[in-house]
Amino acid sequence: MDIDAWLWWLIGAAALGIALVITAMPELGMLAVGAVAAAVVSGMFGGGAVAQVAVFAVVSTALIAVVRPIASRHRAQRPQHATGVDALKGKQAVVLERVDGAGGRIKLAGEVWSARALDTGRAYEAGEEVDVVDIEGATAIVM
Repeated sequence: MDIDAWLWWLIGAAALGIALVITAMPELGMLAVGAVAAAVVSGMFGGGAVAQVAVFAVVSTALIAVVRPIASRHRAQRPQHATGVDALKGKQAVVLERVDGAGGRIKLAGEVWSARALDTGRAYEAGEEVDVVDIEGATAIVM
């Protein structure tokens, strides 16, 4: 039984896709797309072996050269939306019970938090607005 070249390229693309899923190496996905492009050249356009290999090499190399730096740049960026404790830093809160260097209570983002003053010599009275500078465990550091 003689199998056409385009089918071999699709089998190779499927194998690369499976390897991509197993290893999570995005380069394998780009090679799989190159194999699909070679299958198209073989099956639809009747390209010879040299044309198939050339298309595979060009498409795979182009994808790796273009997509990989973009993906690396996106991976290195910090998320634009802060979440969790990071989202609370810089927010304003209302003092519920006197806050000083020893402690107190504030209302922050609709929740009651224990808090203490950043400047241990400073005290904030009930009703005052304070800024959250940091969060240490379950205690907000305010000023």
